[in-house]
Amino acid sequence: MSRLKMRLLYAATFVVLLGIEICIALFVHDSFVRPYIGDVLVVAVVYSAARIVFPDRFPLMSAAVFLFAAAVELVQLTKLSELFPEGGIIATVLGSTFDPKDLLCYAIGCIFCALWDVFFIRTSAVTEIKDFEQRREP
Repeated sequence: MSRLKMRLLYAATFVVLLGIEICIALFVHDSFVRPYIGDVLVVAVVYSAARIVFPDRFPLMSAAVFLFAAAVELVQLTKLSELFPEGGIIATVLGSTFDPKDLLCYAIGCIFCALWDVFFIRTSAVTEIKDFEQRREP
């Protein structure tokens, strides 16, 4: 799969997942989907955004995204978000309440991202390369 195709796939994935995240934030007020599925999906949104920029140069992207998400979660222990206006973008991104279950959700989301890369994206890229090489042979 070409880098452009990968970027387009990740861009489409980003838009779809971001739309789902926004819908969850606006319309879902329960005790499972919003806190848990939302946290699993948020790392997939970050992962997709990062892969638009780095489609194939960074093989441990899911680990980097997890470390970023964990760092944001750990910052919540400092109450740093209280320095920013409530409801603002920075305060929303930082969050206000540390929950170790969020770390588990981030890990699950990053594992799904890594598996997606290995089994769907990278596998199809290897298949395309093999097909191309077979077509070139006389």
